[in-house]
Amino acid sequence: MIRRPPRSTLSSSSAASDVYKRQEQAGANKMVVGSQARILYADCTGRQTIAKHFNDAVRDGRLKGPVVLSRDHHDVSGTDSPFRETSDMYDGSALTADMSIQNVIGDSFRGASWVAIHNGGGVGWGEVSNGGFGLVLDGTDDAERKSNQMLFWDVLNGVNRRGWAGNQNGYDTIVGAMKTRPDLQVTLPNKADDTLLNGL
Repeated sequence: MIRRPPRSTLSSSSAASDVYKRQEQAGANKMVVGSQARILYADCTGRQTIAKHFNDAVRDGRLKGPVVLSRDHHDVSGTDSPFRETSDMYDGSALTADMSIQNVIGDSFRGASWVAIHNGGGVGWGEVSNGGFGLVLDGTDDAERKSNQMLFWDVLNGVNRRGWAGNQNGYDTIVGAMKTRPDLQVTLPNKADDTLLNGL
């Protein structure tokens, strides 16, 4: 059992607080198949922080071997399907299945240990394209560098894709991310006037 880091070391983000709260209350939950048992949502900064703590634990010997990080295909960048409840695309573009491909290509260039494109996953074979990754944290500086740059892409690629597809929360989130990360430059969509389109 790893001793958890003090709450103050996780970060001030609400996502990090959620992670800590989930750890503290894990024993009281009745685990079932589905979201209660396997899905822990965290924002980009939260995921980078989690990866750093795992990598540090391997480095200093609290963990005796490498850790592999991955994520569920429900996640922000992993799934393209008009039938998936987590798609949250409002312009019909989930049918193109581009996001999962962009996701795994971007992850592979930024340090993922492996990537995968697969099918199925809850809504049925042929009805969805999923992108996934595995990221090995072996306690090295290189693993920390890769986790920072890959998780940054893995999350914000999907956030931005949803912003382009009419999701207001995705749009607001990517705008906020650009304010906190000057090195992040994203082309934002120009919203069309529905009355103009309806008149065509």
